[in-house]
Amino acid sequence: MGKATALFRLEAIPGTPEKCKSSQSMNHLRRVLELDPDESLAMVMLALKLQQIKQKKEANELVERALQKSPDVPKVLRNAAKFYRLEQAVEKAIELLEKALGITPHSSVLHDQIGMCYRLQLLELFKNPLCSDPQYPEFQQKMLLINHCKHHFGKASEHRPKTATKSQLDYADICIRNGEHSEAAEVYSKLLKLEGIRPENMQKIYLQAGIFEMYRRKSDSNAVKLFQKGLKIKNSTNDWKLCYKHLDKWVNRKLCRDAHDSKALGVKGFLHQMDGHKSEAIDDFEKALEFDPSNVEYLSALCELRLSFEEHHEL
Repeated sequence: MGKATALFRLEAIPGTPEKCKSSQSMNHLRRVLELDPDESLAMVMLALKLQQIKQKKEANELVERALQKSPDVPKVLRNAAKFYRLEQAVEKAIELLEKALGITPHSSVLHDQIGMCYRLQLLELFKNPLCSDPQYPEFQQKMLLINHCKHHFGKASEHRPKTATKSQLDYADICIRNGEHSEAAEVYSKLLKLEGIRPENMQKIYLQAGIFEMYRRKSDSNAVKLFQKGLKIKNSTNDWKLCYKHLDKWVNRKLCRDAHDSKALGVKGFLHQMDGHKSEAIDDFEKALEFDPSNVEYLSALCELRLSFEEHHEL
């Protein structure tokens, strides 16, 4: 069971080799169940893997069996709740998580999971225009769900700020949706100061903080710096692609207004550099320096690119 669990966790991490071979844990979990058909945790973990490949009938049967055999085991309840949440059976998921919290009330993972459930309900409620008017019960329901989300995401990260970065980002997202921008800014500020964070988690922080700076605070300069930091963490995650997309969109918008914008030209060069298009990056930095000749950042990047370009062509 140990190897199956390790593979299951690794396969959930973006950018890992195991992520690209997500069937490995499935094979190991099936083997575990061959040796011990009553291993409830293996049942729900296998169900989650089967859910990913749309084998829902077997997945549902496994979850139901696991809950029958281990109705009071928090790990089984937690993983079963995740299964139901992904199936959009949010009320069922909350029911299981509340039961698990009754057994282990200080579990950060359980608080995070239940916060995600309430967040799903909140996002669904936002589609109802009545939730914006205090005279309707939908408004009171919205405020209740916001409080639930903030409570559980806050509890999830209370004692482990370095490992519960996702819970803090979700907390900030709820604050933004409720118009509490100063509280969201405080969360992002604390996250950006953390050290020793997993690269893919730090990348997500740069992305979300960048989006907040660009579209909520209207601070393009801060947003550009954050997106660039996100891109410097080189991997093939969706967050890397989103950092690139937001920067590329900003560059195109700026250059449409002013083709001589040195900052936009410099960022365009940076994007080409990240893509490995050295010749285009050199052209962009040279153009940027025409309009901002003393920019040390552009000079340094241009020097580095020229040396790399020459070394490559000498080989």
